Parts: sequence; C-alpha cells; structure tokens
Amino acid sequence: MSNGRTLNVLVTGGSGPSGIATTRALRDAGHRVFTVGSDAARIEAAAAQAGSGVTPLVSDLASLADVQALRASVAGMAGNVDGVIHLVGGWRGAKGITDQSDDDWDFLERNAVTTLRNVTRVFFDDLAASDTGRFAMVSSTAVGAPTAGGASYAAAKAAAEAWTLAVADGFNRVHAAAAGPGATGDTGDTGDNAGQETPEIHSAAAIFVVKALVDPAMRAKSPERTFPGFTDVEDLAAAAVGLFSTPAAELNGQRLLLSR
Repeated sequence: MSNGRTLNVLVTGGSGPSGIATTRALRDAGHRVFTVGSDAARIEAAAAQAGSGVTPLVSDLASLADVQALRASVAGMAGNVDGVIHLVGGWRGAKGITDQSDDDWDFLERNAVTTLRNVTRVFFDDLAASDTGRFAMVSSTAVGAPTAGGASYAAAKAAAEAWTLAVADGFNRVHAAAAGPGATGDTGDTGDNAGQETPEIHSAAAIFVVKALVDPAMRAKSPERTFPGFTDVEDLAAAAVGLFSTPAAELNGQRLLLSR
C-alpha cells in the first residue's frame, strides 16, 4: 500500500472519457499523475479536464523506443513509476468468422497487445521495485464468451490478459528472489518447494473485466438507454484508485469483474 507517500502513476490511453475520469480520481487521491496519449492536443485537453497538476505526455505506445523515451521523461521529472493504469484499446467487429479482416486484427493487436507489451516491459522494473507497484489493464467479458463476430477482439483481449498474468508471475518471482532461500514465487507447488513460505509481495498486476464502459456523453446522447451491464467510467476510476490501498497479495494475477 502507499504508506502515506505520494505515488507516481501513469495513465496510458488518457485522452478518452475513462482516462480523464481515472486521471482525475488518482489526482484527487493525492497521487502525482502522468496521462499519456498519442495526440498532443487531445491529451493536453484531457489533462486540463482532469484537473490542475496532471502532466500530459505524448507517446506512441506501439513503439518500444517511444515508450523507453517516455520512461526517461517521467524519471527525469519524478523518478520511478509506482503504478500504470493501461486504458489503451478499441473495438473492431465483423458479421462472423470469414469476414474477420486483417486490417481489424492489425488494429486490435497493435492497440490491445503491442502497447501493453511495450509498457509492461519498459516499466516492469519500476513497478517491481516499488513498495506499492500496481499495473492494471481493462479487459472484456467477451474473453469468457467470445462470439463469431467479435472473434478478433476477444482473441486480442485474451492475449493481453495472458500477458498481464505473466507480469503477475514475474512480480512473484522477483519478490521470491529478493526473499532469498526458503521462499518461492511459484503457486501450487507440490515439489521440492512444498511447504516453503511464500514471500510477501508488494507489486501486483490485475485485470479489470467489463462488458463495456459508459460515460456521461454516452448517456446524454441516448437518454432512453439504460446501458445494462455497462460499467461507468467513474466506477472504473474508483477501482483504479482502490488498487493502491489493497494488499498486493489480494490483487496479483486477479481478474476483477466490474460489470453489473
């Protein structure tokens, strides 16, 4: 947990409604927030909406070199990062299996998988070293019940989830190594490590699972709709803030259902 100190938190994909809500909530919780987007004008406007003190940064998260430069910029301003809330995504669908297009797959792979791979690879050491390291991504209930029309989308989200669970395992292993002999980062071990004490972990990677997100503009545009099962962006924002006050052992490797 934060131990009363100000944390450095990065919100990637910060230009949209969920990014603005999450950035604002983290700022209001007392954290130092950096919000990241690919378009300078949009991310600067989003940061202004989120409130004073938020730092907007521009980066192409699909470029490993850009993400490495992003880390260097943040480190120069504030030091290591304690948290990353990854909100980059997007939707592409089709009628069925045969018309799933390569263009849609390339879009989804780039946004849902490549950006996440780059961000976690570059910021993993920061998060593992933090006494309150947190990483979270947003996934979909479609992973558990994929449709033919949403095949590419569900597959990309499933890949992103698998990568995030691997990050969680990475945190376990880093903390086990730091604890030294007698501790194990593996779960369910029934071999030579059976009975050894699992080390206390302080970093966690988790997955927020939603059916879809809804924001005030969507409600205003369609006042007759009730958006059943949708998660309000404010609820997502509150869940992101809550990561930093919840013990890492309760979060690491967990899929947290936010849909109603």
